[in-house]
Amino acid sequence: MAKKNINEMSFLDHLEDLRWHLIRICLSIVIVATLAFIFSRFIFDAIIFAPLSMDFPTYDMLCKTANFINIDTTFCNDEIPLILQNRTMAGQFSADIWTAILGGFIISFPYVIYQLWLFVSPGLHDNERRHSRGFIIISSLLFFLGVLFGYYIITPLSINFLANYSISELVDNQIDISSYIALVRASSLASGLIFELPIIIYFLTKIGLVTPEFLKKYRKYALVIVLIFSAIITPPDIASQVIVAIPVLILYQVSIYISKIVVRNQKRKEAKNV
Repeated sequence: MAKKNINEMSFLDHLEDLRWHLIRICLSIVIVATLAFIFSRFIFDAIIFAPLSMDFPTYDMLCKTANFINIDTTFCNDEIPLILQNRTMAGQFSADIWTAILGGFIISFPYVIYQLWLFVSPGLHDNERRHSRGFIIISSLLFFLGVLFGYYIITPLSINFLANYSISELVDNQIDISSYIALVRASSLASGLIFELPIIIYFLTKIGLVTPEFLKKYRKYALVIVLIFSAIITPPDIASQVIVAIPVLILYQVSIYISKIVVRNQKRKEAKNV
């Protein structure tokens, strides 16, 4: 059956259309998650548990940097003082399932965005649809960059700090596997979503909720929020917080520029219609 015109669709028609897009999204995540579950041993050994080895690229880079400026650091240790353990019967199985689902979502993200775009695009004008063709590519690129930033920067910084932090020599760090995976998951996924800030600002500007002047006016408050966020998701040292805060602040500045472009294009469109 041919798809109805956007103006002819009732509220229930929109809900039905949304339902089918969500079904396709869920199916794509399930299919990719199934493949991830099949190759879970490789995913855990080569990806999830990789930051537990001092051969991880981030540790090597930070160790060389510390040696260059002649300071002592735990990034040059032989091993991370941390032992993973499982204390529940279904612990490892649950970790496998949820990691597969997360992997399914991350890998399927471009398709997820594509389905959401198919739902939204019929309500846009032809010129808006034409100017937004790169939306899927840009949003996917930003998301993957954020995931990589969280995995290669935030995750190893957090693991190294927390594993080497000790209140007494009597206490060993025997970490439950669910706690470790939650840290890797939160760091990577949260960073991926945060890197979508320019896309979010683009749409908020399009619907009139945000302006460049608003973003500039509250830039100093945004700086405080970013620093607080950096302090929450990273170890409590200045260097780690700055490393995380810098790309987020750059994204905020890029968002201001994007908001300017959107407002300028809207003014040109209004001028042509006068």
